[in-house]
Amino acid sequence: MPKAKATLKKTTPQKAASKSKAANAPSCKTSLVHLDNVRQVQPEILETEKAQRMAEFFSALSDPHRLKLLSALAQQELCVCDLAAVVKMGESAVSHQLRVLRSHRLVKYRRQGRNVCYSLADEHITSLYKEVAEHLDE
Repeated sequence: MPKAKATLKKTTPQKAASKSKAANAPSCKTSLVHLDNVRQVQPEILETEKAQRMAEFFSALSDPHRLKLLSALAQQELCVCDLAAVVKMGESAVSHQLRVLRSHRLVKYRRQGRNVCYSLADEHITSLYKEVAEHLDE
């Protein structure tokens, strides 16, 4: 009979810090619900379907390589080969990441002869990128 292997779950330093912060997060000393506040906010809470779509959208932004591509495209429209050179990645890897960004409508493309040029999808995406970048610089 084969021996069962014991597996240990690894906790990354980020996860450990996150758990530690959650344990130290300030909270109410008494559990008193303020019904006026609840009634005011509750109708504005996201529907589950929209919350799921937003989670998927933000998930697409959670990759550092995709964010580097967005940072380049926030400057100007670029073709795939120029993007690959700017972010120091292979064209195949860049194309894969652009496919993910395109599926979430974060970028758009146009053909220019044999090249494919990408840009941010619209002003909402440009604003979102710039706002987050500024927020992190504060």
